[in-house]
Amino acid sequence: MGKLVSTIFVTLDGVYQAPGGPQEDTTGGFAHGGWSFRYGDDDFGRFVTEVFDRAGAFLLGRRTYEIFASYWPRMTDPDDPIASRLNGLPKYVVSSTLDNPGWTGTTVVGGDLAKEVAALKERTDGELQIHGSGALVRSLVDLRLVDTLHLLTFPVVLGTGRRLFVEGAVPTAFRHTGGRITSAGVSIQSYDLAGRPEYGSYELPEDA
Repeated sequence: MGKLVSTIFVTLDGVYQAPGGPQEDTTGGFAHGGWSFRYGDDDFGRFVTEVFDRAGAFLLGRRTYEIFASYWPRMTDPDDPIASRLNGLPKYVVSSTLDNPGWTGTTVVGGDLAKEVAALKERTDGELQIHGSGALVRSLVDLRLVDTLHLLTFPVVLGTGRRLFVEGAVPTAFRHTGGRITSAGVSIQSYDLAGRPEYGSYELPEDA
């Protein structure tokens, strides 16, 4: 059974929208697209390559899928560690409206999200990876289907944009499994889901 692993870029204020380019996703009048670009140093590149080396298949939200499908099929270098995997491995896109995906190797996932994704995990050899797709990640965390979250936090605040975790998210605890800081200051931290939070108090006992 494969693990469901999410890798997602966020700002210090939790925005995940359009890290890669100005026109990537302007939904809601978002004007800060491309905010991750200046932090893409060798440390960052090494980590991303390590992640893709473990991929067995990809699970993407509709918007992220469309962004990827407009770019990666044109990257045909077989030695490119990212393009070769995105183009060659199975891709699953969660959508109720997409009928004929043009990217080779794509299957549309509809119906009961929990059942469909659990089945995908069962038959994936290697990691079933989600890249970006913040709304999908949030749903799958709430459903307790994400096994590992790689959270890359960039040293920038945008003030607007789609946030990864919003009001109403299911309370969830994580266990830290490793991390590093790139030379450009990106905090790369890995977490495994660990169930519900535990609560306590720092108040002194009454007889102290």
